[in-house]
Order: sequence, then structure tokens, then C-alpha cells
Amino acid sequence: MKGRVLIAAGSDSGGGAGIQADIKTVSALGGYAMTAITALTVQDTLGVHGVLPIPTDMIQAQLRVCLADLGADAIKTGMLGDAATIDAVAEILETVRHIPVVVDPVMVAKGGASLLANQAVARLRSRLLPLADLLTPNLPEAEALCGMAIADEAAMRAAAAILLGFGAAAVLLKGGHLPGDDLVDLLMTRDGETVFRSRRIATCHTHGTGCTLASAAATGLAQGLSLLDAVARARDFVRDAIAAAPGYGAGQGPLNHAVWNGRLSVA
Repeated sequence: MKGRVLIAAGSDSGGGAGIQADIKTVSALGGYAMTAITALTVQDTLGVHGVLPIPTDMIQAQLRVCLADLGADAIKTGMLGDAATIDAVAEILETVRHIPVVVDPVMVAKGGASLLANQAVARLRSRLLPLADLLTPNLPEAEALCGMAIADEAAMRAAAAILLGFGAAAVLLKGGHLPGDDLVDLLMTRDGETVFRSRRIATCHTHGTGCTLASAAATGLAQGLSLLDAVARARDFVRDAIAAAPGYGAGQGPLNHAVWNGRLSVA
């Protein structure tokens, strides 16, 4: 087991996304997962049926004790919910700038439910993005952060540049919301860009892909992989987990996070 990953995110009672997907991902990739739960959600493959925020002092306490006792090689943030939670998490992250941070700017669940208050988007942009070593928005999240429509690959490139301008060290802009059979993800840093292309898998079982990808990338960084290698392995893991999805639930079903069990070796 190599790579300690501390995750601040919400709990998904259905197990497909959130903290549950994060823990499964980190474990499948040979890392060690720790958590600071930011919210409890009543959730299944059909949607989000309720949200109970965790008090910010409890969120900070979870982060502090894990960092003080167990330590962390990477930190990943997911659902933060509101401006107060963003401030609470950012306050802790500002004290551990030597640890790489992956920010998944969770705003909307796969079923369409809002997971971030509208008034908190500006706080996410101003307070959390400057702390991100890697930002992993999908297109709707990037549109909200940038204030622009993203309808093609050229617009993705422009949006990624804007996000870098907000302070993120690197942006992985996920193009899965664009139409067509080809998927394009764009990794951009101040030193250049890498475009990842793959064929879309025809399935509705994609619940938790964003959480899984961000946690997989964080695990790679925690294990000492380069940014490019961590992202490439994360994309491969997500793709394999989608292809092997168990087909559970009547809606957007979960991935198979155990797809790599037994085949991964971490030095």
C-alpha cells in the first residue's frame, strides 16, 4: 500500500459517487484513503433525495486529526456544498501547501440535483482554485466557473486557459458532455497541453465518474507519478470501470471500482 490520500467530500448512500467512490478508487489503485465528510446525502441511481451538511468545525477537525496523525501525500476535494464549507476546507489547505491538492468542483449530481449553492461558485473560484495543483471540472462546471459557453474543443481550450488564470496549477477539462462518439479531455498547464482522445462507451452506468477520476489522479500524485502519468492512469481506470459496470439500479448506475483488483502493482 503506497500513497496516503485525504478526501474532503460528501457521502453517497448509494455507493456510486462521493466518499464511497473515492475510497474504492484509492484502495483499488493501491493507496490508503482517509476522509473528511462534508455532507450526508440520501442518494441512489435515480438522484439525490436529501442533503444534510456537516458543521464546518467537524469538517476541519476531521482534516486536522488525519493530517496530524496519519499524514497525507495528496488531498482531494469533492462536494463542498456552500461558501462556509469552502472557506473551512481552504483554511486547512492553506496550512499544507507542500501537499498536492486535486479539486473536483462538484456542482451538480449525475441526476441533475444541485450540490453547490449558486452563491458559492464565486467563493470556489476565488478561494479554492488558487490552491489546486489539479482542477478537474466537467463542461457544465467549467461554464459556471468561467461564465462562458463551451460547445467545442476550441472553447474547451479557451476555458482551460481562463481556469489557469484563476490560479489553478493544472486543469483537466473533461469533454464528456460534448455530443458525438469521440471523447476529448484536455490537460492544460502553464507549460503546455495534452489532449486525450477515446471512444465513448454507450452506457447509462456512469454515476461517480468525476469523483472516481479525481481520486484516481490524486492517488497517482500521492504515489509519486508525474501529473501526466497520474491523469493517464486515472482515465484508463475510469474507462475500465465503466466498461465493467455491474448494471445496478434503475437509473445512472455505478462503476465497477474493483475492475483492477489483483492486477495493479505499486512499488
